[in-house]
Amino acid sequence: MKFFYFLSDFIIPFVIFYLIAYGLAEKVQVYDEFVAGAADGLKIVLKIMPTLVGLMVAVGMLRASGFLDLVSSFLAPAASFLHFPAELVPLTLIRMFSSSAASSMVIDIYKSYGTDSYIGTLASIMMGCTETIFYTMSVYFLTAKVTKTRWTLAGALAATFGGLAASVVLAGMMR
Repeated sequence: MKFFYFLSDFIIPFVIFYLIAYGLAEKVQVYDEFVAGAADGLKIVLKIMPTLVGLMVAVGMLRASGFLDLVSSFLAPAASFLHFPAELVPLTLIRMFSSSAASSMVIDIYKSYGTDSYIGTLASIMMGCTETIFYTMSVYFLTAKVTKTRWTLAGALAATFGGLAASVVLAGMMR
């Protein structure tokens, strides 16, 4: 196990030095390529900024308006039938849009229920088993100029529900 700790401390610097050495061996202007890549990255950030701002505003409006509480109360019977705590329905919905907003909701859950409670454990596992579907689709498809998403949303939703089911099972095993 100590070997893995040692390896994890040095893997990133090793990769960086390897890339620089490889670039120099291939007679590539490494610094110029790095600067060009950073400039391209900044252009992408500026291009997706409106999408990010729109998502953050929408999530803030959903939380502040009480819409999430309304949806949670509507979905509570189905959630309890599936042995999923109704308290985590808002987190599930927000997680599909914004990871940072979901993280702040997890902190609120920890304050209310505790980190070692079933709900706290389930929220933690759920954060690792699900993805920000709509954020990821909007950013990557916008950047790659993809206009036909085909089955991406259906597949992402199926994977999210699979992750939620796995979260419930794993949290139940830790009780």
